[in-house]
Amino acid sequence: MRSAIAAFALLTIAFAMPTGAVAESGASANQRTMQVAGNGEAHAAPDLAVLSLAIETHASTAADAAGRNGALAQKVSEALKAKLGDKGKTWTGGYSLYPEYENESRPNAKPVITGYQAQNTITVQTGALDLVGPLIDAAIAAGANRVNSLDFNLRDDTHARNEAITMAAKDAQAQAQALAAALGLKLGPIINATTVSNVGPQPVMFRASAMSVNSATPVSPAEVSVPATVSLTYQIE
Repeated sequence: MRSAIAAFALLTIAFAMPTGAVAESGASANQRTMQVAGNGEAHAAPDLAVLSLAIETHASTAADAAGRNGALAQKVSEALKAKLGDKGKTWTGGYSLYPEYENESRPNAKPVITGYQAQNTITVQTGALDLVGPLIDAAIAAGANRVNSLDFNLRDDTHARNEAITMAAKDAQAQAQALAAALGLKLGPIINATTVSNVGPQPVMFRASAMSVNSATPVSPAEVSVPATVSLTYQIE
């Protein structure tokens, strides 16, 4: 696992607080304080893939569009399960059926239905990252005609998040020491410390459409980044 500290930090100093102001937790209204915010980011190899595939069909009637879609979706689902085995799971991610209209530019013209479109989305989740490419190929061979997305993530981001918080705290401490030295101030104890809960690991995205089944689909996931922010409030002596 590799880590990097984000360069940005928010630096503020409060030398005195006006009457009626609310002091930081653990600080009196007469204390001088310094608040710094540091950022950290940890990186880890993903161990989970979530793949979204779609089957889209068109027909002159809603029944035909839905029927063709259902048959293809069944084939795609069976192909995915056969390839996946016990190394993951699949489920229906969404379904839609709606009319398609003729493009009509005349004013006040009534819309004319030219056909119907059915879409069925199948989601696959697996920890066997080496199966992602073969799963895509199997789905397309069975009738899937769109890959909506492929997200690489972490099953458990606890270790990476703790590392990111540690790096963010060190960043905040370094910022506080540098600012205090530049201003000729002496740092006292930390009287308040908080972390900002960033939204989960950042997924690595993969998108594709209308891919050929004549060659295997290569999939090479990158590392997942997990960010964290730590805010420290120091008493100034």
